Amino acid sequence: MSAAQHMNVAMMTSGGLAPCLSSSVAYLIEFWASALKEGKISGLNIRMYVDGYKGVLTGDSTVISPEIYDECACLHDLGGSPIGNSRVKLTNVKDCMARGFVKEGETPLEVAAQQLIKDGINVIHTIGGDDTNTQAAELSKYILEKHGGKVVVVGMPKTIDNDVYPIVQTFGADTAAEQGAIFFKNVVSESSANPRMLIIHEVMGRDSGYLTAATARKYRDGMKSAKFTGPGFTTTAKSRDIHAVWIPEVSLDIVEEGKRLRKVMDENGCVNVFLSEGAGVEDIVAEMEANGEEVPRDAFGHVSLAKINPGVYFSKRLAELVGAEKTLVQKSGYFARAAASNTFDRQLIKDCAKEGVASAIAGVSGCMGQDEDKAGTPIRAIEFERIKGGKPFNPELPWFKELLADIGM
Repeated sequence: MSAAQHMNVAMMTSGGLAPCLSSSVAYLIEFWASALKEGKISGLNIRMYVDGYKGVLTGDSTVISPEIYDECACLHDLGGSPIGNSRVKLTNVKDCMARGFVKEGETPLEVAAQQLIKDGINVIHTIGGDDTNTQAAELSKYILEKHGGKVVVVGMPKTIDNDVYPIVQTFGADTAAEQGAIFFKNVVSESSANPRMLIIHEVMGRDSGYLTAATARKYRDGMKSAKFTGPGFTTTAKSRDIHAVWIPEVSLDIVEEGKRLRKVMDENGCVNVFLSEGAGVEDIVAEMEANGEEVPRDAFGHVSLAKINPGVYFSKRLAELVGAEKTLVQKSGYFARAAASNTFDRQLIKDCAKEGVASAIAGVSGCMGQDEDKAGTPIRAIEFERIKGGKPFNPELPWFKELLADIGM
């Protein structure tokens, strides 16, 4: 694109929340405003589509006044999305019709394309996971092929699962791990509320155990500075520790784990388990289908983990094996994902937003991130055809193997 061009920029956030949405919007506004001041573009219009793709389909958007560009830095202190989210798949015509986003006979891609053309959008920043960004690429391709127009799509990779190929670190994942550790620091006190207490800390993560592992790591790092009294008290470093970490990438023999954890229960009067919500889902789904039960799924076809409740499923089985008198299942996901970005994530978002605006001005589409397939993992607009979800966590990482060894797994 010409450096002298007037830019009509759109932004949208989509999918589940993550501790990065507000900061992503803030930094993108900051760097677009800087590009205007520095003469890299001749004019600037920033439009926010409300509630993600729903706003694109229904024409629900707001234009941000240039007078408040500088004020948008306050968004860094906020969690959630400042413009609203939704889960909408543009190729799922049936779902879009059922929700009233398109009429019978219309296709979501065409409706979305017509809206972007009507609004004169040159660039759209899609702040979301792999589904959000690959859909945006499809929309851009559709506009080019069907209408001869060009919309540059620059994605910002949001997911607390950190499971997107080929991106080293997705936005919000580090903050979510930090917040999950804070959550459990309080919840673990419930181990003193009843004899033989079983606590299952269920952590978000559909296909990847990254967040569960990283949360456990941050919690145990925090434990290193904790002080405990001497003999005579039942609360000890051992009773407040994590006794098991279950993730999808490591096979689980619950009977053998039950035997090991029974000894932990006998010695400490409690058992604390970190469970990735994606661990064992295949077993749960198979059991539901065998019983003739309908497996709940979202618009993308993903199993609705909140509805099948992996934590409850495993807690019932483990409670009997370890002889628990009381069981508590606590989910940190909504607490963790709704936080504002921490220092680490803000810097990552800032670096990607800066490069993302430069890429947009140059007319290059892609999803911003550290490209693990390139030497030095540079931050660049990664080609959308290379963007894919479902990247597993590597359980062979030295720090994770050491963590498991420390807790006796």
